Amino acid sequence: MSDLTLSAPTRRRPLVLRHPSVLVFLVVLALFTLGVTLLSEGIGLGVISTSFIKTLGKTLCFCLVALAMDLVWGYCGILSLGHMAFFGLGGYAIGMWLMYERTRRIIVDSLATAELPATPQEISDGIASQIFGVVGASDFPPIWAFAHSLPLQLAAVIVAPGLLALVFGWLAFRSRVTGVYLSILTQAMTLALALYLFQNDSGLRGNNGLSGLQNLPGLDLVPQSTVSLWFFWASALALGAGYLFCAWLVSGKFGSVIRAIRDDETRVRFLGYPVEGFKLVVFTLTAILAGIAGALYYPQAGIINPAEVAPIASIYLAVWVAIGGRGRLYGAVIGAAFVSLLSSWFTGGQAPDLKIGSLHIQWVDWWTVLLGLSFVAVTLFAPKGIGGLVDLAARIKSPNRHGADLGPGAGALREREADE
Repeated sequence: MSDLTLSAPTRRRPLVLRHPSVLVFLVVLALFTLGVTLLSEGIGLGVISTSFIKTLGKTLCFCLVALAMDLVWGYCGILSLGHMAFFGLGGYAIGMWLMYERTRRIIVDSLATAELPATPQEISDGIASQIFGVVGASDFPPIWAFAHSLPLQLAAVIVAPGLLALVFGWLAFRSRVTGVYLSILTQAMTLALALYLFQNDSGLRGNNGLSGLQNLPGLDLVPQSTVSLWFFWASALALGAGYLFCAWLVSGKFGSVIRAIRDDETRVRFLGYPVEGFKLVVFTLTAILAGIAGALYYPQAGIINPAEVAPIASIYLAVWVAIGGRGRLYGAVIGAAFVSLLSSWFTGGQAPDLKIGSLHIQWVDWWTVLLGLSFVAVTLFAPKGIGGLVDLAARIKSPNRHGADLGPGAGALREREADE
Protein backbone atom coordinates (compact mmCIF):
# COMPACT_ATOMS: atom_id res chain seq x y z
CA MET A 1 0.00 0.00 0.00
CA SER A 2 1.48 3.32 -0.99
CA ASP A 3 1.87 6.26 1.38
CA LEU A 4 -0.81 8.24 -0.50
CA THR A 5 -3.50 5.66 0.25
CA LEU A 6 -2.93 5.58 3.99
CA SER A 7 -5.78 6.84 6.10
CA ALA A 8 -5.44 10.11 7.99
CA PRO A 9 -5.27 8.48 11.47
CA THR A 10 -2.51 6.18 10.20
CA ARG A 11 -0.46 9.09 8.86
CA ARG A 12 -0.85 10.97 12.15
CA ARG A 13 0.58 8.13 14.22
CA PRO A 14 4.06 8.77 15.63
CA LEU A 15 6.97 7.54 13.55
CA VAL A 16 8.05 4.97 16.14
CA LEU A 17 4.58 3.38 16.04
CA ARG A 18 4.44 3.26 12.26
CA HIS A 19 7.96 1.85 12.11
CA PRO A 20 8.70 -0.28 15.21
CA SER A 21 12.28 -0.88 14.03
CA VAL A 22 13.04 2.76 14.87
CA LEU A 23 11.89 2.30 18.46
CA VAL A 24 13.82 -0.96 18.72
CA PHE A 25 16.99 0.72 17.49
CA LEU A 26 16.67 3.66 19.90
CA VAL A 27 16.02 1.33 22.85
CA VAL A 28 19.00 -0.87 21.96
CA LEU A 29 21.23 2.20 21.56
CA ALA A 30 20.07 3.58 24.93
CA LEU A 31 20.70 0.26 26.70
CA PHE A 32 24.10 -0.05 25.04
CA THR A 33 25.05 3.47 26.13
CA LEU A 34 23.89 2.83 29.67
CA GLY A 35 25.74 -0.49 29.86
CA VAL A 36 29.00 0.99 28.60
CA THR A 37 28.65 3.89 31.05
CA LEU A 38 28.18 1.57 34.02
CA LEU A 39 31.22 -0.49 33.00
CA SER A 40 33.49 2.46 32.14
CA GLU A 41 36.54 3.69 34.02
CA GLY A 42 35.20 7.23 34.18
CA ILE A 43 32.18 6.80 36.46
CA GLY A 44 31.47 3.09 36.35
CA LEU A 45 32.98 -0.19 37.50
CA GLY A 46 36.19 0.18 35.49
CA VAL A 47 35.68 -2.96 33.43
CA ILE A 48 35.96 -1.18 30.07
CA SER A 49 39.18 0.74 29.49
CA THR A 50 39.31 4.38 28.41
CA SER A 51 40.95 3.45 25.11
CA PHE A 52 38.11 1.06 24.30
CA ILE A 53 35.54 3.70 25.26
CA LYS A 54 37.16 5.93 22.64
CA THR A 55 37.01 3.07 20.14
CA LEU A 56 33.31 2.62 20.81
CA GLY A 57 32.70 6.37 20.51
CA LYS A 58 34.51 6.47 17.18
CA THR A 59 32.53 3.46 16.02
CA LEU A 60 29.28 5.30 16.75
CA CYS A 61 30.56 8.18 14.59
CA PHE A 62 31.27 5.71 11.80
CA CYS A 63 27.71 4.43 12.19
CA LEU A 64 26.39 7.97 11.73
CA VAL A 65 28.34 8.57 8.53
CA ALA A 66 27.25 5.11 7.32
CA LEU A 67 23.64 6.24 7.83
CA ALA A 68 24.36 9.20 5.57
CA MET A 69 25.92 6.91 2.98
CA ASP A 70 22.95 4.56 3.08
CA LEU A 71 20.52 7.44 2.61
CA VAL A 72 22.33 8.75 -0.46
CA TRP A 73 23.19 5.33 -1.95
CA GLY A 74 20.76 2.77 -0.59
CA TYR A 75 17.67 4.98 -0.87
CA CYS A 76 18.51 7.54 -3.57
CA GLY A 77 20.77 5.37 -5.70
CA ILE A 78 23.75 7.76 -5.76
CA LEU A 79 26.96 5.81 -5.16
CA SER A 80 29.04 8.58 -3.66
CA LEU A 81 32.73 7.82 -3.25
CA GLY A 82 33.41 11.13 -1.58
CA HIS A 83 31.41 11.29 1.63
CA MET A 84 34.44 10.80 3.84
CA ALA A 85 35.65 14.14 2.47
CA PHE A 86 32.69 15.78 4.22
CA PHE A 87 33.51 13.71 7.30
CA GLY A 88 37.04 15.11 7.25
CA LEU A 89 35.89 18.70 6.73
CA GLY A 90 33.79 18.47 9.89
CA GLY A 91 36.84 17.21 11.75
CA TYR A 92 39.07 20.00 10.45
CA ALA A 93 36.46 22.62 11.38
CA ILE A 94 36.30 21.64 15.03
CA GLY A 95 39.99 20.73 15.12
CA MET A 96 40.99 24.29 14.20
CA TRP A 97 39.28 25.69 17.29
CA LEU A 98 40.63 22.96 19.57
CA MET A 99 44.19 23.54 18.39
CA TYR A 100 43.91 27.34 18.46
CA GLU A 101 42.39 27.57 21.92
CA ARG A 102 44.75 25.04 23.47
CA THR A 103 47.78 26.82 21.96
CA ARG A 104 46.45 30.22 23.06
CA ARG A 105 46.29 29.07 26.67
CA ILE A 106 49.86 27.77 26.47
CA ILE A 107 51.14 31.03 24.99
CA VAL A 108 49.26 33.18 27.51
CA ASP A 109 50.64 31.15 30.42
CA SER A 110 54.19 31.35 29.06
CA LEU A 111 53.99 35.12 28.60
CA ALA A 112 52.43 35.71 32.01
CA THR A 113 55.86 35.74 33.66
CA ALA A 114 57.16 38.55 31.42
CA GLU A 115 57.91 41.93 32.98
CA LEU A 116 55.43 43.69 30.69
CA PRO A 117 51.97 42.36 29.86
CA ALA A 118 51.79 40.78 26.41
CA THR A 119 49.85 42.64 23.76
CA PRO A 120 47.11 40.90 21.75
CA GLN A 121 49.37 41.02 18.69
CA GLU A 122 52.21 39.31 20.56
CA ILE A 123 49.85 36.61 21.71
CA SER A 124 48.50 36.14 18.18
CA ASP A 125 52.02 35.96 16.74
CA GLY A 126 53.01 33.41 19.36
CA ILE A 127 50.01 31.22 18.60
CA ALA A 128 50.67 31.35 14.86
CA SER A 129 54.36 30.51 15.29
CA GLN A 130 53.53 27.61 17.58
CA ILE A 131 50.93 26.13 15.23
CA PHE A 132 52.52 26.78 11.83
CA GLY A 133 56.21 26.63 12.69
CA VAL A 134 56.18 22.96 11.65
CA VAL A 135 55.50 24.01 8.05
CA GLY A 136 57.85 26.99 8.10
CA ALA A 137 55.18 29.69 8.52
CA SER A 138 54.50 32.21 11.26
CA ASP A 139 51.27 33.91 10.20
CA PHE A 140 47.65 32.83 10.34
CA PRO A 141 46.21 31.88 6.92
CA PRO A 142 42.85 33.50 6.04
CA ILE A 143 41.09 30.17 6.61
CA TRP A 144 41.83 30.56 10.35
CA ALA A 145 40.05 33.90 10.61
CA PHE A 146 37.31 32.48 12.87
CA ALA A 147 39.32 29.76 14.61
CA HIS A 148 39.12 31.70 17.89
CA SER A 149 35.30 31.39 18.00
CA LEU A 150 33.75 28.08 19.01
CA PRO A 151 30.22 29.02 17.80
CA LEU A 152 31.54 29.99 14.36
CA GLN A 153 33.63 26.84 14.05
CA LEU A 154 30.63 24.74 15.08
CA ALA A 155 28.69 26.49 12.34
CA ALA A 156 31.54 25.63 9.95
CA VAL A 157 31.03 21.95 10.80
CA ILE A 158 27.68 22.26 9.03
CA VAL A 159 28.39 25.00 6.50
CA ALA A 160 31.69 23.72 5.06
CA PRO A 161 30.57 20.20 4.03
CA GLY A 162 27.06 21.41 3.20
CA LEU A 163 28.31 24.18 0.91
CA LEU A 164 30.79 21.90 -0.86
CA ALA A 165 28.08 19.28 -1.41
CA LEU A 166 25.62 21.93 -2.58
CA VAL A 167 27.99 23.38 -5.17
CA PHE A 168 29.30 20.02 -6.36
CA GLY A 169 25.82 18.46 -6.46
CA TRP A 170 24.31 21.41 -8.32
CA LEU A 171 27.01 21.22 -11.00
CA ALA A 172 26.79 17.44 -11.32
CA PHE A 173 23.04 16.93 -11.14
CA ARG A 174 22.10 19.81 -13.43
CA SER A 175 24.35 18.15 -16.04
CA ARG A 176 22.46 14.90 -15.38
CA VAL A 177 25.59 12.94 -14.63
CA THR A 178 24.53 9.55 -13.26
CA GLY A 179 25.80 6.07 -12.54
CA VAL A 180 29.47 5.23 -12.55
CA TYR A 181 30.37 8.62 -14.03
CA LEU A 182 28.93 10.37 -10.99
CA SER A 183 30.81 8.00 -8.68
CA ILE A 184 34.06 8.84 -10.49
CA LEU A 185 33.33 12.56 -10.14
CA THR A 186 32.76 12.25 -6.38
CA GLN A 187 36.00 10.32 -6.08
CA ALA A 188 37.83 12.97 -8.10
CA MET A 189 36.44 15.66 -5.78
CA THR A 190 37.77 13.75 -2.77
CA LEU A 191 41.16 13.22 -4.36
CA ALA A 192 41.45 16.90 -5.26
CA LEU A 193 40.60 17.93 -1.70
CA ALA A 194 43.11 15.46 -0.22
CA LEU A 195 45.90 16.62 -2.55
CA TYR A 196 45.16 20.23 -1.65
CA LEU A 197 45.28 19.50 2.07
CA PHE A 198 48.63 17.72 1.67
CA GLN A 199 50.21 21.02 0.60
CA ASN A 200 51.88 23.02 3.35
CA ASP A 201 50.38 26.26 2.06
CA SER A 202 46.83 24.93 2.35
CA GLY A 203 46.62 26.59 5.77
CA LEU A 204 45.95 23.32 7.59
CA ARG A 205 49.56 22.22 8.26
CA GLY A 206 49.81 19.93 5.24
CA ASN A 207 50.75 16.33 5.93
CA ASN A 208 51.16 17.09 9.66
CA GLY A 209 47.46 17.79 10.04
CA LEU A 210 45.98 18.93 13.34
CA SER A 211 47.02 17.09 16.49
CA GLY A 212 46.36 17.05 20.21
CA LEU A 213 42.61 17.34 19.63
CA GLN A 214 41.77 15.07 22.55
CA ASN A 215 42.84 17.77 25.02
CA LEU A 216 39.84 19.99 25.62
CA PRO A 217 40.83 23.59 26.44
CA GLY A 218 40.10 24.58 30.03
CA LEU A 219 39.55 20.98 31.13
CA ASP A 220 43.14 19.97 31.83
CA LEU A 221 42.23 18.67 35.29
CA VAL A 222 39.44 16.44 33.96
CA PRO A 223 40.78 12.90 33.36
CA GLN A 224 40.63 11.41 29.88
CA SER A 225 38.43 8.63 31.24
CA THR A 226 35.71 11.21 31.87
CA VAL A 227 36.28 13.21 28.67
CA SER A 228 36.10 10.06 26.57
CA LEU A 229 32.80 9.20 28.19
CA TRP A 230 31.42 12.65 27.37
CA PHE A 231 32.27 12.18 23.71
CA PHE A 232 30.84 8.68 23.77
CA TRP A 233 27.52 10.09 25.05
CA ALA A 234 27.58 12.84 22.44
CA SER A 235 28.25 10.29 19.69
CA ALA A 236 25.41 8.07 20.88
CA LEU A 237 23.04 11.04 21.03
CA ALA A 238 24.04 12.16 17.53
CA LEU A 239 23.56 8.64 16.17
CA GLY A 240 20.12 8.34 17.75
CA ALA A 241 19.04 11.74 16.44
CA GLY A 242 20.52 10.98 13.01
CA TYR A 243 18.73 7.65 12.82
CA LEU A 244 15.43 9.23 13.81
CA PHE A 245 15.90 11.98 11.21
CA CYS A 246 16.79 9.55 8.42
CA ALA A 247 13.87 7.27 9.31
CA TRP A 248 11.49 10.24 9.26
CA LEU A 249 12.90 11.39 5.93
CA VAL A 250 12.44 8.05 4.16
CA SER A 251 9.10 7.15 5.72
CA GLY A 252 6.91 9.69 3.92
CA LYS A 253 6.37 10.94 0.41
CA PHE A 254 9.93 12.26 0.18
CA GLY A 255 11.25 8.77 0.85
CA SER A 256 8.94 7.29 -1.77
CA VAL A 257 10.19 9.77 -4.36
CA ILE A 258 13.90 9.18 -3.74
CA ARG A 259 13.37 5.41 -3.86
CA ALA A 260 11.55 5.88 -7.14
CA ILE A 261 14.51 7.93 -8.40
CA ARG A 262 16.77 5.07 -7.44
CA ASP A 263 14.63 2.57 -9.32
CA ASP A 264 13.73 4.56 -12.44
CA GLU A 265 14.94 8.14 -12.60
CA THR A 266 13.60 8.73 -16.11
CA ARG A 267 10.06 7.72 -15.17
CA VAL A 268 10.08 9.97 -12.09
CA ARG A 269 11.24 12.91 -14.20
CA PHE A 270 8.50 12.14 -16.75
CA LEU A 271 5.92 12.29 -13.95
CA GLY A 272 6.95 15.88 -13.27
CA TYR A 273 9.07 15.55 -10.15
CA PRO A 274 12.19 17.78 -9.93
CA VAL A 275 14.63 14.88 -9.80
CA GLU A 276 17.73 17.05 -9.61
CA GLY A 277 16.27 18.98 -6.68
CA PHE A 278 15.53 15.82 -4.69
CA LYS A 279 19.00 14.45 -5.36
CA LEU A 280 20.62 17.74 -4.38
CA VAL A 281 18.70 17.86 -1.08
CA VAL A 282 19.69 14.29 -0.19
CA PHE A 283 23.32 14.83 -1.20
CA THR A 284 23.60 18.04 0.85
CA LEU A 285 21.83 16.70 3.94
CA THR A 286 23.97 13.57 4.02
CA ALA A 287 27.11 15.70 3.66
CA ILE A 288 26.06 17.67 6.74
CA LEU A 289 25.44 14.43 8.66
CA ALA A 290 28.91 13.25 7.65
CA GLY A 291 30.42 16.55 8.81
CA ILE A 292 28.76 16.25 12.23
CA ALA A 293 30.07 12.69 12.55
CA GLY A 294 33.59 13.88 11.72
CA ALA A 295 33.40 16.70 14.26
CA LEU A 296 32.66 14.14 16.97
CA TYR A 297 35.15 11.55 15.71
CA TYR A 298 38.42 13.44 15.54
CA PRO A 299 38.49 14.82 19.11
CA GLN A 300 38.29 11.17 20.14
CA ALA A 301 40.96 10.13 17.64
CA GLY A 302 43.18 13.04 18.71
CA ILE A 303 44.54 13.83 15.25
CA ILE A 304 43.38 14.50 11.71
CA ASN A 305 45.51 14.64 8.55
CA PRO A 306 44.81 14.65 4.79
CA ALA A 307 45.07 10.86 4.59
CA GLU A 308 41.76 10.71 6.44
CA VAL A 309 39.92 12.21 3.43
CA ALA A 310 41.71 10.15 0.76
CA PRO A 311 39.42 8.30 -1.70
CA ILE A 312 40.16 4.93 -0.10
CA ALA A 313 38.34 6.03 3.06
CA SER A 314 35.14 6.67 1.09
CA ILE A 315 35.49 3.29 -0.62
CA TYR A 316 35.71 1.66 2.81
CA LEU A 317 32.52 3.49 3.76
CA ALA A 318 30.69 2.01 0.76
CA VAL A 319 31.99 -1.44 1.72
CA TRP A 320 30.62 -1.05 5.27
CA VAL A 321 27.18 -0.17 3.98
CA ALA A 322 27.20 -3.00 1.43
CA ILE A 323 28.21 -5.56 4.06
CA GLY A 324 25.55 -4.27 6.45
CA GLY A 325 22.87 -4.20 3.76
CA ARG A 326 22.10 -1.02 1.86
CA GLY A 327 18.55 0.23 1.74
CA ARG A 328 18.15 -0.58 5.43
CA LEU A 329 19.11 2.06 7.96
CA TYR A 330 19.83 -0.51 10.63
CA GLY A 331 21.84 -2.48 8.08
CA ALA A 332 24.18 0.48 7.54
CA VAL A 333 24.66 0.86 11.30
CA ILE A 334 25.30 -2.85 11.78
CA GLY A 335 27.75 -2.97 8.89
CA ALA A 336 29.75 0.04 10.09
CA ALA A 337 29.88 -1.20 13.69
CA PHE A 338 30.77 -4.76 12.71
CA VAL A 339 33.55 -3.86 10.27
CA SER A 340 34.95 -1.04 12.42
CA LEU A 341 35.25 -3.16 15.56
CA LEU A 342 36.58 -6.12 13.60
CA SER A 343 39.14 -3.85 11.96
CA SER A 344 40.27 -2.57 15.36
CA TRP A 345 40.69 -6.15 16.53
CA PHE A 346 42.67 -7.30 13.50
CA THR A 347 44.84 -4.22 13.02
CA GLY A 348 45.40 -3.64 16.74
CA GLY A 349 47.48 -6.79 17.04
CA GLN A 350 44.86 -8.62 19.11
CA ALA A 351 44.11 -11.25 16.47
CA PRO A 352 46.60 -14.16 16.62
CA ASP A 353 48.78 -14.69 13.58
CA LEU A 354 47.91 -17.62 11.35
CA LYS A 355 50.51 -20.09 10.11
CA ILE A 356 49.65 -22.38 7.20
CA GLY A 357 52.75 -24.32 6.27
CA SER A 358 55.35 -21.84 5.09
CA LEU A 359 52.73 -19.08 4.87
CA HIS A 360 52.67 -16.72 7.83
CA ILE A 361 49.60 -14.48 7.86
CA GLN A 362 49.82 -11.35 9.99
CA TRP A 363 46.38 -9.82 10.15
CA VAL A 364 47.72 -6.29 10.36
CA ASP A 365 48.85 -6.72 6.75
CA TRP A 366 46.09 -9.07 5.55
CA TRP A 367 43.06 -7.31 7.00
CA THR A 368 42.32 -5.28 3.87
CA VAL A 369 42.48 -8.46 1.79
CA LEU A 370 39.97 -10.12 4.10
CA LEU A 371 37.72 -7.05 3.92
CA GLY A 372 37.83 -7.06 0.13
CA LEU A 373 36.97 -10.75 -0.04
CA SER A 374 34.10 -10.20 2.38
CA PHE A 375 32.73 -7.43 0.16
CA VAL A 376 32.88 -9.67 -2.92
CA ALA A 377 31.24 -12.55 -1.04
CA VAL A 378 28.41 -10.38 0.24
CA THR A 379 27.83 -8.90 -3.20
CA LEU A 380 27.64 -12.32 -4.87
CA PHE A 381 25.95 -14.49 -2.26
CA ALA A 382 24.20 -12.23 0.27
CA PRO A 383 23.14 -8.96 -1.41
CA LYS A 384 20.96 -8.09 1.60
CA GLY A 385 24.05 -8.10 3.82
CA ILE A 386 23.98 -8.63 7.56
CA GLY A 387 20.72 -6.69 7.69
CA GLY A 388 19.14 -9.58 5.81
CA LEU A 389 19.85 -11.82 8.81
CA VAL A 390 18.03 -9.31 11.01
CA ASP A 391 15.07 -9.44 8.62
CA LEU A 392 15.12 -13.23 8.83
CA ALA A 393 15.28 -13.24 12.63
CA ALA A 394 12.49 -10.67 12.89
CA ARG A 395 10.49 -12.46 10.19
CA ILE A 396 10.35 -9.33 8.04
CA LYS A 397 9.18 -10.47 4.65
CA SER A 398 10.21 -8.85 1.41
CA PRO A 399 7.39 -7.40 -0.69
CA ASN A 400 5.55 -9.71 -3.05
CA ARG A 401 7.63 -8.91 -6.11
CA HIS A 402 5.62 -10.47 -8.93
CA GLY A 403 4.28 -9.13 -12.17
CA ALA A 404 5.80 -7.11 -14.96
CA ASP A 405 8.73 -4.82 -14.21
CA LEU A 406 7.93 -1.11 -13.99
CA GLY A 407 11.58 -0.13 -14.14
CA PRO A 408 14.83 -1.35 -15.68
CA GLY A 409 16.63 -2.30 -12.46
CA ALA A 410 16.29 -5.52 -10.48
CA GLY A 411 15.06 -3.51 -7.49
CA ALA A 412 12.47 -1.54 -9.42
CA LEU A 413 8.79 -1.44 -8.53
CA ARG A 414 6.70 -4.22 -10.03
CA GLU A 415 3.19 -4.39 -11.32
CA ARG A 416 1.59 -6.18 -8.42
CA GLU A 417 3.29 -3.95 -5.85
CA ALA A 418 1.92 -0.87 -7.58
CA ASP A 419 -1.60 -2.20 -7.19
CA GLU A 420 -1.26 -2.99 -3.48
